[in-house]
Amino acid sequence: MARVKRAIMTRKRRKKVLKLSKGYFGAKSKLFKTAKQAVMKSGQYAYIGRKQRKRDFRRIWITRISAGCKQNGMNYSTFMNGLKKAQIALNRKMLSEIAICDPEGFSLLCQRAKSSLE
Repeated sequence: MARVKRAIMTRKRRKKVLKLSKGYFGAKSKLFKTAKQAVMKSGQYAYIGRKQRKRDFRRIWITRISAGCKQNGMNYSTFMNGLKKAQIALNRKMLSEIAICDPEGFSLLCQRAKSSLE
């Protein structure tokens, strides 16, 4: 039976890790053992960051909508409740864009929300 030599796969694996760790500080980009740890940790940070990005954007949208509501004499929660009762189905991303780009249109939405609450 032929002898199995694993040098090719080992080199391939190490080169892959070192390529991913390119640009890291000090030994983290040069030595395989520390590079492997740094790549694993950066992968965890990237995974967590993809979840946090969604939260951060939602928080920004809510802040922008809230600022637009305050200019029209409402608060965020009553505005969203009024929109729901008026059966206006706009997501927070679109509402924040309207609040920034079209303040007149947003004030009309606020009036509709107020009238549906009364």
